[in-house]
This record gives sequence, structure tokens and C-alpha cells, in this order.
Amino acid sequence: MRIKPTPLTLLALCALASAASAQTAAPAAAPQPSYTLSYNLGATTEYRYRGISQSARKPALQGGIDFTHTSGFYLGAWASTITWIKDSPAAPASAKGPLEVDLYGGYKGEIAKDFGYDVGALQYWYAGNNLGNVSGFANPNTLELYGALSYGPVTAKYSRSTSNLFGTINSKNSGYFDLSASFDLGSGYSVVPHVGTQTVRNAYTYSDYSLTLNKDIDGLVLSAAVIGTNKKNFFLYPGSGSTDMGKANLVLAIKKNF
Repeated sequence: MRIKPTPLTLLALCALASAASAQTAAPAAAPQPSYTLSYNLGATTEYRYRGISQSARKPALQGGIDFTHTSGFYLGAWASTITWIKDSPAAPASAKGPLEVDLYGGYKGEIAKDFGYDVGALQYWYAGNNLGNVSGFANPNTLELYGALSYGPVTAKYSRSTSNLFGTINSKNSGYFDLSASFDLGSGYSVVPHVGTQTVRNAYTYSDYSLTLNKDIDGLVLSAAVIGTNKKNFFLYPGSGSTDMGKANLVLAIKKNF
């Protein structure tokens, strides 16, 4: 027996066909980019690196750019104003080098859940410096290779120079080992403890420490850190009034991430 469709049945069939057609014609979602590009700009009351002031305990301006690929490959550049080259002990008044530029690249991955690694290279370049022409100093431009292992919030890292380290003669193959962690306190707060030991070959060894409190407000990061070393009367720079560059100090900073 042949059943004749009613007008209501025909209307329902048309509606279903229209919906199916619309669903088929819907545009596909745009593919997610395979990389991210981020920027940051900031200022600090004092630029410290491995516990030592690079700006004679005076403010510094800083900024950087980072490229990160989903494969784990990354590249970046970062820069800061400095004064340590012209303030270095025994350096003449003609010594110069007002800017540090760091160029780095590497690869990050996971060995297992929450257990990661990071390997790469970091080139410190002191733009326009002439320290290598000063008796008793080497060119401060330095290349380091590094490797790190992390488990959860804790990271252990070792860096080794393949050149003279920051202007110290015969210091190739110097090493720096540090242990740090980052704990999320909620509401944008985090605390970052850090300890490290720098061995400058044929020269000296010292340890540094820091404890940093961060507050992230939609990409604007405010931080307060206590930073110091285990050395007394360390790096007494004549150009800064013989101020101890390794003595503990409170460092405040602000940074905007884009």
C-alpha cells in the first residue's frame, strides 16, 4: 500500500534537509598556529645576574622577544642596560659597553609526565664594548651551553662556558649550577626560591641566592626579590663608590608581557 505524505510530513522533511545542508556547508574551524610569538618590556631598581649587580645598584631598563614552536623548539632575545664594564676594577675611564644583549635557542620536551628537559645555547653580547682591549681583561662576550631537568615546579640547571667568562682571562669551561622552583600561590601570586654556585675557572667560586614574590595582573608582573651572595666585599667597583656588588639587597621590578 502506498502512503501519501501529508503536508506536515513534507514540511518536516524539508526542515531536516535544510539543517543537514547547513551543517555540511559550515566552514571548518581555523587551524591553531604552530608557534607563539611573545614580547616583554620592563624596568628594575637594579639588574642582578647570578647574584652580582650588573647596573651598579642603579635602575635598568629591559625587554625581550620569544618564539616558541609546538615541537618544543624555541628562540629568543633579551636586552638590558648595564654599567659593570665601565665600572669594573682596574678598567680605565675609556672602558665602555652600556648594553647587554642575550641571544638564545634550544629545545624543551618531556621524558615522562611532569618530568621535563631543556637543552640549548646562550650568547651574551655586550654591544659596543672595548673591554678586550684593556690590559688584564678578555672580551666579555660569552657563549654558554646549558642543560636542565625539571620535575613539577623544581628545576636543576647546569651552564658551561665555551669561551672566557664575562671578561675573565683563561676562564673557558667555567660552570654554573643552580636549583630553582616556582610555586603558584593562587590569585596571580607566585614565589620563586633560587640558589646557585658559579665557578670561574682559574679565578674564584661563589654562591648566590634569591627569593622572589611575583604578582601577575593580566600580564603585568610586579615582583619583589631579596638577592645576594655568600661573598663579602665582592666586586668593589670604583665607578660606583666602591659599593659591594654582591651584597644582599631588595630588588623591585615591573614587567609587561604581550
